[in-house]
Amino acid sequence: MRAWLDGHLLDDPHAPAVAVTDHGVTVGDGVFEAIKVVEGVPFALDLHLQRLHRSATGLGLAPIDEAAIRQGIKEVLAEPLPLGRLRITVTAGTAPLGSGRGHGPRTTIVVADGIAPAPDSTRAVTVAWPRNERGALAGLKTTSYAENVVALAQAHAADASEAIFPNTVGNLCEGTGTNVFYVVDGELRTPSLASGCLAGVTRGLIVEWCGVREVDEPIEVLTEASEIFLASTTRDAQAVVRLDDADLPHGPVTRDVQEVWRRRERELLGH
Repeated sequence: MRAWLDGHLLDDPHAPAVAVTDHGVTVGDGVFEAIKVVEGVPFALDLHLQRLHRSATGLGLAPIDEAAIRQGIKEVLAEPLPLGRLRITVTAGTAPLGSGRGHGPRTTIVVADGIAPAPDSTRAVTVAWPRNERGALAGLKTTSYAENVVALAQAHAADASEAIFPNTVGNLCEGTGTNVFYVVDGELRTPSLASGCLAGVTRGLIVEWCGVREVDEPIEVLTEASEIFLASTTRDAQAVVRLDDADLPHGPVTRDVQEVWRRRERELLGH
């Protein structure tokens, strides 16, 4: 692991480095991006940085310093990773204890570490807690992830790797760190952004490349699906072969999407 903080590469990425009064630590007041690294090169970097800008604006943070972040990425990837993950985090910086923000500079962190390839398939569960599609953080990639931690723990207890949420009206929304795709009557579908789901970079590319219909339907539609897969930065397109107590095939539509992804991924390396 290599870590960069506010303009400096850290000698020890595991040593204390962020102030105990940082608002990202005390109340989760920050935004982040996770970016796959392939052969030392970030994937879809421009798209991720665009979303980081949108998330920061939506959270009311000062504009991010993209040039500094790109320098941080260059430094943490000076030792190339065959397969890895970048994590860019921007917080509101130090502040008085409590919800109110301070007036100091942002905290900007870039970390790179190796990862193992994601398996082609996995198990998932649905959870009852709803995403609030009308909430202040809907559609933003913020560091306020405690809800995801609780839901993912329930998934792990059921020998699954992901938990899938409805929204407040009972429609399918998203996973803790994934977008959800499914096949009904041969048609590939995914929830629209109006559902409150994150505008995933991987999601957007699959919609663009694979002719997906964006539609909002009750979460129970998953029980009618002939195929389901998850999409995220580190999973790419990952088949769900068991949802709750039901087995599902790693079917032809999912395999076609995975093949398209493998073929086109290199187009966005470094951009």
